[in-house]
Amino acid sequence: MSYNIILDTDSYKPSHFLQTPKGTRNQFSYIESRGGVYPATLFTGLQPLLLTRLSVPFTQEHIEEAAEVFAAHGEPFNREGWEYILNNYGGLMPVSIKAVPEGLVVPTHNVLVTVESTDDKCAWVVSYLETMILRAVWYMTTVATQSWSIKQVIKAALEKTGDPAGLPFKLHDFGARGVSSYESAQLGGAAHLINFMGTDTVPALQFIRKMYMTSAMPAFSIPAAEHSTITPFGREGEVDAYRNMIKQFSKEGSIYAVVSDSYDIYNAVENLWGGVLKDEVIAGKGLLVIRPDSGHPATVVLKCVQLIDKKFGSVVNSKGYKVLNNVRVIQGDGINEQSIVEILEALISNGYSADNIAFGQGGALLQKVDRDTQKFAMKCSWIDIDGVGHDVYKDPITDSGKRSKRGRLKLVRTKMGGKYITMREEDFVKTPVDNVLVEVFRNGVVLKTYTFEKVRANSEKVWS
Repeated sequence: MSYNIILDTDSYKPSHFLQTPKGTRNQFSYIESRGGVYPATLFTGLQPLLLTRLSVPFTQEHIEEAAEVFAAHGEPFNREGWEYILNNYGGLMPVSIKAVPEGLVVPTHNVLVTVESTDDKCAWVVSYLETMILRAVWYMTTVATQSWSIKQVIKAALEKTGDPAGLPFKLHDFGARGVSSYESAQLGGAAHLINFMGTDTVPALQFIRKMYMTSAMPAFSIPAAEHSTITPFGREGEVDAYRNMIKQFSKEGSIYAVVSDSYDIYNAVENLWGGVLKDEVIAGKGLLVIRPDSGHPATVVLKCVQLIDKKFGSVVNSKGYKVLNNVRVIQGDGINEQSIVEILEALISNGYSADNIAFGQGGALLQKVDRDTQKFAMKCSWIDIDGVGHDVYKDPITDSGKRSKRGRLKLVRTKMGGKYITMREEDFVKTPVDNVLVEVFRNGVVLKTYTFEKVRANSEKVWS
C-alpha cells in the first residue's frame, strides 16, 4: 500500500469543510500537554513527520483513491479543495507550523506546536491534519518524557553514591519486541535515546541517523546471553554455558551480560559465577554483568549484589558506598520508574553504590504510554471570518481540565528567571521575553531541522 496523506485522518474530518462558518479564511490551532503523569514534557517527534510525510506531495491518483474510499465509507469529500491544493501548491500542504526546538523540556500546559493555514481557501486543512500531527508528537514526546524522568532518578542516585559519568548507559532499551510495529520501535526507540546511549532496539539506529542528520552511531550495546543460548546446555551443563560466555566475550576492556536465572539465580551467583567460575571471570579481565530475569526486582537484585560482594568483594568509593569487583548486575524484568526507585533505595540503604546496577526496560518504556499519559490535545484557538479575527475555545462545565486556550498563541521564556509562558501574540511585544517557537514548515518546505546532537543538548537545558 502506498501512503496517501488524504487518508491519514479520522472519518469525520472530511465533512468538516462543510461545517465551519461561512467566510472562514484562516484557522489557528495549537498542541499542548494538558498535564498528566509528568510536570514537563521533552518535546520531540515533529521532525520525522515533516521529512517523511508533509514534505512529500500527493497526486491526482491519491485524490481519486480518497474520493472512492470516502464515498463508500459514507463521508462527503472536498474534491475541489484537494484539487486546488494540487494545482496551486503541487500537492503540498498550505500551512505554517511552528514548534519549540526538539529536545526542549517544557512545563505542561504550554503550547508546543502551532498550525495555521497560509491560503484563504484552505483554512479547513489545519483541522484535517490534526490526527497525523498529534499522533507523531504525543507518542515520541511521551516516551522521551518518561525516559527523561527516569534519567533524573538515576542521576540523583549516582550523584549521591557513585560516578555520574556512567549515566548514559544506565537505562537500556529492551522494547523492540514489545511494541505494536516496526515504526513504533523506530519512533519510541529514538525518543529514548535522546536521554541515554544504550539500546537493543536496532530499528531506532538508522532512523535517528536519517531523520536527525547525524553520521555518528547514536547508541551502543554489548554481547548478551538469552535463555535460548543458556538452556540448550541443560541444567547439568549450566556452568558450561556460562564458561562459554567467558571464553567467547571476556577480554581486557570488554563487557558481556549473562542471564542467570534459568534455574536458580542464587546458586548461579554464589556457587557457579562466584565459585566454580570465579577465577576464570577474573582472569578473563572483562566485566561480567549478571542478569536476573524473574522474581521481585528489588529483593532479587539486592540479594544478588550481596552474594556477588561475598564472593568477589568490593571497594568503598569516595562517597562511602561499596562498588563490586569484576561484576555488575542488570535488571531487565519488571522495570518501570517505580521499580527502579525501589531497587536503588534497596541498594543504597544497604551501602551499595548505584554504579553496581543498570536497568533494561522493555514494553513499559515504548508501549505502556498513551495520549492521555500527558493529556495531549490539538485545539483550534483562533479563526478569521471575512477578515475579522475571533477567539475560539472550549470550556466544558463537566471538566475544567479540558478548557482550551484562546487567541493566536506564542511560547516565550522570560529573560529573568527563564520561565516558560504561553501568551497571546498581541501581548508578545509588550513583554521582555524571548520567543521560543520556531517556524519549521511552510507550504511543503521544511525550514528548520535539528541534528540528534542538538536535540540531546536541548534536553540538558534547565527548565524553570
